[in-house]
Amino acid sequence: MFERGLYKSIFLLLGMLLVPTTALAAGKCERLVATGNPEYPPYLWRDPQNPQKLIGANADLLQHLAKELGVTVDVIYTGPWSRAQDEVRKGRVDLLAGAFLTLPRLEVMDYIHPAFYLTPSVVWVHRGAEFPYAGWEDLRERTGGTLVNNSFGQQFDAYSKSNLTVEGVSSLPQAFQKLLLGRTDYVLYERYPGQALANSLGIQDDLLVLDPPISSEGLHLTLSHNSSCNDPWLRGMLAKKMTEAVASDLPEALLQQNLQRWADQQPAPAGEAIE
Repeated sequence: MFERGLYKSIFLLLGMLLVPTTALAAGKCERLVATGNPEYPPYLWRDPQNPQKLIGANADLLQHLAKELGVTVDVIYTGPWSRAQDEVRKGRVDLLAGAFLTLPRLEVMDYIHPAFYLTPSVVWVHRGAEFPYAGWEDLRERTGGTLVNNSFGQQFDAYSKSNLTVEGVSSLPQAFQKLLLGRTDYVLYERYPGQALANSLGIQDDLLVLDPPISSEGLHLTLSHNSSCNDPWLRGMLAKKMTEAVASDLPEALLQQNLQRWADQQPAPAGEAIE
């Protein structure tokens, strides 16, 4: 695929790395390309030193798996979350470094089990403009916002499609801006990435999280059906190494490291946590 080749050529020009012969014998790809949601700290975000690269807990975990398999993975920025999913769906990028399980994605991607993080998604509102909320039904007759092609799990997605008005935008700052301007009543997004971005934007005191979460879903690594690297050996070994990683304390350690990493990169101290 020509466009996929363009992505990989950037990294191939830097020189090919030697990998164990056992890996080469078992799998047909020694180099993989991954992408993901670029507005997702502490899980994923653009590297300030190299904006074409994604860093974060998900990227670090993926690099650990790649080292275990004897392959190389480049985690790159391909655009907003909707574009990143499209690049993987079309096979121009091999892997999605973190996605909830949904039926539409199952049609175009193989999910690597088990999930490596469990992340709650919540209702964000403008402080002072909150409304009574105890569950999904309380979102009816109101207008919400989230990212284009975002998912909060198959069950909530199906309910939302039939019962709610949720507008998709390309970035979380845009969604929060519409909320603060009163153009929407709420924003749906994961708690910790939303909090990290609100802190960096200096709007943490203007926002409030309503409980309970709308869902709590597992983040999975996915492999495109259209990736030329998708074969039984790679799927099996990724699942094996992921199972080993999840059974250890590595994912939590990487999450804590990247929470601090994100905070250290911000130009001003992070604000107080949103209650």
